[in-house]
Amino acid sequence: MFLVMVVGALGRRLNWLTNESDKSLANLTANVLIPAFFFSRIVASDQFDSFAESWLPPTVGFLSTCGGFAVAGLVAWGLGPWIGLRDPASQRAFALCVGICNYGYIPFPLAEYFYPEAVVTLMLHNVGVDVALWSVGVMIVSGHFTKQWTRAVLSPPLLAVVLAILIRQFGWADEVPGPVMQLTDSLGQCAIPLGLVLSGAIILDYVRLVRWGENLSTIVAAVALRQLLIPAALMAFALFAAIPVDLQQVVLLQAAMPAATFPIVLVLLYNQDTGTALRAVLGTSLTGILTIPVWLVVGKQLLGF
Repeated sequence: MFLVMVVGALGRRLNWLTNESDKSLANLTANVLIPAFFFSRIVASDQFDSFAESWLPPTVGFLSTCGGFAVAGLVAWGLGPWIGLRDPASQRAFALCVGICNYGYIPFPLAEYFYPEAVVTLMLHNVGVDVALWSVGVMIVSGHFTKQWTRAVLSPPLLAVVLAILIRQFGWADEVPGPVMQLTDSLGQCAIPLGLVLSGAIILDYVRLVRWGENLSTIVAAVALRQLLIPAALMAFALFAAIPVDLQQVVLLQAAMPAATFPIVLVLLYNQDTGTALRAVLGTSLTGILTIPVWLVVGKQLLGF
């Protein structure tokens, strides 16, 4: 996965993947490829034929993400001056970025390779994460309640999930025309590779902007929270909560992830401290090359997969 991201960074470096193309490719991925990926996998799966069972993964995704925001926020506002967060703008940026894991392009290929039975569960889980980001997350970074959560509720990926679940609930999966399934499957296969390539290009842009010598304590705090404390709490939840094995696997993947990259865009949008956001996200992303496999191995042993 990281090598695919390196390809994107190389494309940016050689000017094959320009900044002008980022927005259109991101929109294509978010509004076409990801919904197609979700739709094809859920319709073809028989995991969630019970509508009641379909609500557990997004509920866990929402609550665990809110928990991450709470932990990061407590550290940001409680220990801010000692970890390089000396003003509300830097504290809000830290709380937002460290509080949410990378729930999109990195965990999906990991799930497909290690835990294929958990891919659909991960899709439903991420619906809850998305709602948490656009409600609680935006409230943190903006400082007041907004109606941005409607963006998550009305997003094409969520609509694709709801449509696919309804098709399965009413027993219409076999009635979906073959060409439609082939179309969504073909488009869906492009979603993760293109997303990783685009992420690599964008991360290269951000790496150039970071002054790594400033506020190293912020990076250390971000890594300690996002890749030590929060994963330990998630592992404890997966171990002791009465949840299905596939959802345990999703929680493990969530625990292993670094900070998400998209919150940087929200920090920019709401004029908060971009430097803090970059240090937190890129610091955890780089250390994630080491911590992701460590947590996957530890979690596998701990949970008995």
